[in-house]
Amino acid sequence: MSTSPSAETIRDVIIVGSGPAGYTAGIYTGRANLRPLIVAGMMEPGGELMKTTEVENYPGFPEGIDGPDLMANMEAQAERFGAEILFEDATELELDGPVKKVTTTDGGAHYARSVIISTGSAHRKLGLPNEEPFSGRGVSYCATCDGSFFQDLEVAVVGGGDSAAEEALFLTKFAKAVHLIVRGDQLRASKIMADRVLASPKISVEFETEVIGILGQDKVVGLILSSKDREYDYTVPADGLFVTIGNDPRTALVAGQLDLTAQGTIAVDGRSSRTNLPGVFAAGDVIDPTYRQAVTAAASGCVAAQDVEHYLANSVPAMLESATA
Repeated sequence: MSTSPSAETIRDVIIVGSGPAGYTAGIYTGRANLRPLIVAGMMEPGGELMKTTEVENYPGFPEGIDGPDLMANMEAQAERFGAEILFEDATELELDGPVKKVTTTDGGAHYARSVIISTGSAHRKLGLPNEEPFSGRGVSYCATCDGSFFQDLEVAVVGGGDSAAEEALFLTKFAKAVHLIVRGDQLRASKIMADRVLASPKISVEFETEVIGILGQDKVVGLILSSKDREYDYTVPADGLFVTIGNDPRTALVAGQLDLTAQGTIAVDGRSSRTNLPGVFAAGDVIDPTYRQAVTAAASGCVAAQDVEHYLANSVPAMLESATA
């Protein structure tokens, strides 16, 4: 039989997820003396920027900064203002009622009057039959993580946006040749990134083309491609396949509790971070299907922190007292 938490064990706010949104929320709520707990995750604390080499467009760094360094700075800043960071995954959330409960992989139960969800998004996969078995054996979703394993080899990148362009350009530091496989008839990347890709002598762009198969036994050795311009499917040699076709918001923990949008992100009230449940807020890529930039995620974390401050200042103390009586 479970027991109710005591008032002393109930925090003002728990932040589930790290990255620019979670850490920024931690900075702001820490400065407001709200004793935030950041459940940062076990495998990927810091979010997607941990996989980015150089961030050129984050304000305040005219020479750019490596993604992991930026996240380390944010983490340290949040800790400076009193945030406690727990490197565990949240396994279950109970979000209804005046006191929220967050259960973590170590079996811990953590309680708070408010929760900020900043769980980000996950890499989208191609869905090929042998994609999963080749993961780590030639198939990758992070050039920054795995690019150095492909020194002087031939690789392919799937995707046409900024992330795919960045991955392809990064891989030219190691690979002897990079095939950029683009389903559409043009790159969706920003002009500056597209120009860099098209100017690279190591990158060949295959427009209106899709990967329909992966060749190999113990590791990837080639790809089967289908192209609008060719009558028959064809193969290209490739020792690695980097999939960069988008991300899906990480909302499994809130399924059935929080309203979602048609894009699958957590629904919030206008420009706020307020969800359909009182005391529950969301920030970062998990609410943003469009922009998905570090600076917009950080701004979103700031919004969530201020929404939490307002909620706590205006909530009725009797609600908390009745929940712990």
